[in-house]
Amino acid sequence: MPKKIKIISLNANGIRAAARKGFFQWLAAQDADVVCIQETKAQFDQLRDNPQYQPEGYYCYYVDAVKKGYSGVAVYSREKPLKVIPKLGVEEFDNEGRYLELQFEHFAVVSLYAPSGSSSDERQAAKFRFMDIFMPHLKNLKRRKKPYIICGDWNIAHKEIDLKNWRGNRKNSGFLPEERAWLDELFDQQGYIDVFREINDQADQYTWWSNRGQSWANNVGWRIDYHIASAELSGLASDEEIYKDERFSDHAPLIISYQLGK
Repeated sequence: MPKKIKIISLNANGIRAAARKGFFQWLAAQDADVVCIQETKAQFDQLRDNPQYQPEGYYCYYVDAVKKGYSGVAVYSREKPLKVIPKLGVEEFDNEGRYLELQFEHFAVVSLYAPSGSSSDERQAAKFRFMDIFMPHLKNLKRRKKPYIICGDWNIAHKEIDLKNWRGNRKNSGFLPEERAWLDELFDQQGYIDVFREINDQADQYTWWSNRGQSWANNVGWRIDYHIASAELSGLASDEEIYKDERFSDHAPLIISYQLGK
């Protein structure tokens, strides 16, 4: 019998900063089954002695970047996973702590923090390298016997509806034609689902806002955080929410529930 699984994804932009803003108090009231966190910006040794970073009732897994204070991902799960895969298998990006996969009986979840290319041409080149290796990985995941939900900050807004100022950003990282075409291939050719958009087709639905100016106050944002799922999960998601009543980060938690299992 399928059961309802609630999954939360958040780019915390520093898990300790999010904690100071009340993230873990909020999380305790959410009754989530799986929580995917990106950009922890911490080494687990810095968190180990504080119990809030290993919330009660969850199995907690962290993957850190080699560079301190940079990147990093985590997953908390009510159910103990059958297998934990803490890397993608590509040294450049594994050293940056960008991928963590948990496999369960009927499904698998990934916490993903894809590179941003906005800071320099060098970082954009790294982002393109990541895209080149990650598409074959996603094709391989399709061959697995269970569906996947890849949660996280993909750092690409797919369509014009997914960012407020799309006209002015067509030559900027995160909305480049090559990046958008890459997502086109993922959805249109590889059959993956943009789960939020399967449920909600409304405009002005954003998950990230620049800290410059009045972007948050005026909802001048980008939708760059996703739940991207295997084709067999089409029609099984519900109760989507971009939570904005509190602000834990420059990103908002993306919450979606699924009917999973047999």
